[in-house]
Amino acid sequence: MEEFEDKTVKPEPEKPGQEEQKIVRAKLPRGREILGIMEQRLGGNKMLIVCTDGKTRNCRVPGRLRRRLWLRPGDIVTVEPWELDDEKADIIFKHRPNQVAWLKRNGYLKTEKQEF
Repeated sequence: MEEFEDKTVKPEPEKPGQEEQKIVRAKLPRGREILGIMEQRLGGNKMLIVCTDGKTRNCRVPGRLRRRLWLRPGDIVTVEPWELDDEKADIIFKHRPNQVAWLKRNGYLKTEKQEF
């Protein structure tokens, strides 16, 4: 029988003082799209979203995303206002926690104010 050599590559030990920077990408709003925070679920696929432009919009999840996009109050989303009615919008993307941190660091989202 032949003996097999262990050819696994062992990672080099990290040197003190050197830190790896994680590159995080976040989808930014384009064109008419706006960032918003989900405030309340209204039933069905409708939600109340407070947008960064100061308006509160009644938003819906489009049919193509209905089963893939699960939202809770406090989630950061990207919405696209309707062309005919600016008070309504479609939710097109939900941002993950690492993307939200990147958006806050780079000034796209204002940091939340302390209420207490």
